Amino acid sequence: MWLKWLPWKFAIRRIARSQGFLDPIALQARLQRFAQPSEVAEPIELLRAGAVFHARGLINSRVIQHNLDWVWPYWVECQFDPKNKAFLPRAFSITHVNLTHRNWTAVGVPDYTELPIVDPRGLVTPIIDGWSLDYWIMTDDGKVLLPSRDNKSAQHMEFNDGIAVITETETTGLLLVSHVEVISQDNRPVCQINMKAHADREGWAIIALRPYNPEGISFVHRVTLSTNRKQWLINKEHVVTFSDAAERHHISHYRAGDVYIHLQDLEDENFGRCDVGMVTAAALFRLKPGATRTIVTQIPLPDQSNKTKVFSHDWRYSLENHCELQIPDKHMQFIYDSALRTLILHSPGDVYPGPYTYKRFWFRDAAFIIHGLLCAGLALRAERAIDRFPDRQTMLGYFHSQDGEWDSNGEALWIMRRYCEMTGRAPKPVWQGSILNGARWIIRKRLKDDGNSLHSGLLPAGFSAEHLGPNDYYYWDDFWGIAGLYAAAQLAMLMDDPQASQEFYREGDAFMQAVERSLKKVSANLGRAAISASPYRRLDAGAIGSVAIGYPLSLCPPEDPRLFDTVEFLINNCFVDGGFFQDMIHSGINAYLTLHIAQVLLRAGDPRYFDLMTSVAGLASPTGQWPEAIHPHTHGGCMGDGQHVWAAAEWIVMIRNCFVREERNRLLLGTGIPRRWLEKNTPITFGPAPTTYGALSLTISPEDDKVEVSWQAAWHKAAPPIEVKIPGYTPVIATPGNDRVVLEYLISV
Repeated sequence: MWLKWLPWKFAIRRIARSQGFLDPIALQARLQRFAQPSEVAEPIELLRAGAVFHARGLINSRVIQHNLDWVWPYWVECQFDPKNKAFLPRAFSITHVNLTHRNWTAVGVPDYTELPIVDPRGLVTPIIDGWSLDYWIMTDDGKVLLPSRDNKSAQHMEFNDGIAVITETETTGLLLVSHVEVISQDNRPVCQINMKAHADREGWAIIALRPYNPEGISFVHRVTLSTNRKQWLINKEHVVTFSDAAERHHISHYRAGDVYIHLQDLEDENFGRCDVGMVTAAALFRLKPGATRTIVTQIPLPDQSNKTKVFSHDWRYSLENHCELQIPDKHMQFIYDSALRTLILHSPGDVYPGPYTYKRFWFRDAAFIIHGLLCAGLALRAERAIDRFPDRQTMLGYFHSQDGEWDSNGEALWIMRRYCEMTGRAPKPVWQGSILNGARWIIRKRLKDDGNSLHSGLLPAGFSAEHLGPNDYYYWDDFWGIAGLYAAAQLAMLMDDPQASQEFYREGDAFMQAVERSLKKVSANLGRAAISASPYRRLDAGAIGSVAIGYPLSLCPPEDPRLFDTVEFLINNCFVDGGFFQDMIHSGINAYLTLHIAQVLLRAGDPRYFDLMTSVAGLASPTGQWPEAIHPHTHGGCMGDGQHVWAAAEWIVMIRNCFVREERNRLLLGTGIPRRWLEKNTPITFGPAPTTYGALSLTISPEDDKVEVSWQAAWHKAAPPIEVKIPGYTPVIATPGNDRVVLEYLISV
């Protein structure tokens, strides 16, 4: 305690001023005035991640712009090219970071945490945050094929026994195809790259070691070629093995420049070292005119056999009993299948919202990702992730992943409830104390409900969902807090604790009343019904957080005028290219938040939901992925991880709700099935789909002006009321015991 009495602030101020810097203490105080007073100014986790991110950006600024004759990753080749629409002036930018093509796709096997990533031009980063491998062709007469400088590369994902990313680059007379996957070899995962190279003249296929990845520089201090010329030892740690012996081999260091610019003149070398950390190397393999040569590269991944208790590395086992989709829209079908595998890859125990930048845990992302797992029929994975929640709870009951974020308890309790509903099970004994403590933390955390301010009875000001703005009294937090209390009330009943259940229902109602009073006052101030991000904010893009009252929480009816006015404001003021554009921090089109609005529209029977689904599908990468935020001009990633798992989960849930969803103590079937899926008169199927009432498999069989809807179900208890409402057809309420109805066509939609 005595440390706080030392004159730290005085010393820091004096040192800063003596060196001509701004007073950091005064600057911090000024910055805090732009936010509501809060016990946590900014989560230390975010500050730490931001510092690491921009430290690399600072290194990038010292290296890249002074060495533009190097071969750089695709994002650099675009972002530093003044003729490219991705070009960004550097001028006063202290750090140079990837803001235009944050796109990559992970490959891996289920229940293994190491996920190599592949960028849009086939650059492979096998080890997280490490160096990369690139693949080139060079002919004897000087013609080169460099994928990162090619605008016509094509990339796709294949699902066979596993997943693989295939990148194909072609120019006149030259063809390069890379096939990247993770295989199991001697019970250890190995990143394997099959390179096929073809040239119409004498030349070389090249495997190049690159001291960078899709975020920027990643140091390589030394590399050694083995005596049989089939292996690299990189930084005395990682081994890269070639199927064939290198016929030529070259190494360069930073002062000499990239190995690429010396391929014709460097002598053969087998060892290189660079104190700067910019070793580059090239293994060359002879190409004969008109012949295709295949070289296989393998990189053993870190062994985690003693670190992680796994289910199985087998894809068929991991996909067993999943909720399968069959629709005539091949693109949306592909995105669903890709999203399913994305969720499996990123749930090895904990769930992660990304394979690289966001490979860490947040309760917020976890709630949505686990919900995607549940809707996909992967309940065991969901259960395993929830099992880890209690260990992240403080003694006071706070579900802690970041400081100062007051939505986490509501999210944890809500997803526990959804698990129990969709599986028909009571909370596991190890969850029960955590549930009670988590609900009571929400109760204690609420501010005094004295009615003297717009935030009376709400949760404190906090950092909330990060992209909503500075610290404030966000309604997003409150809606999640209310949903958490109601969830805890239901869970307590399943735990045979009616007293706790009544307590949580009572506290949830009181919390909701406080929010309603606040919303009424704010509506009068705004002159409209829409819900702003907080009681003290004008309407802006941050209002997207308030949509949570409708989706996913269903705390209001589908037609609630406040919810719909919020959605109309966002659509009219915050949309770019058919998607929600988040001005706050993301500064890009956000796929998963666009789908939140689509869910609100679907729930209300507004046909615009499918326009938003179509826009989001169009923004997916060729491998079926979305970055967290999408650049409005390049349509590449401009924020966050290049493969955002929350977005994949939202696509799963969006498709699921088009086929089956719960509303007002009944099941609704087919409310999101568009006419275009029925025009080919071929059956579409979905299931087995878990619901609150049990799992069902749905078949929709169109024929001319009629459509037959049938289902097979395994209900938890009695069958619920079922209404079939396919847009453009007469709605039908199924009679008890009936599992088949026929709908008549009404109008074109």
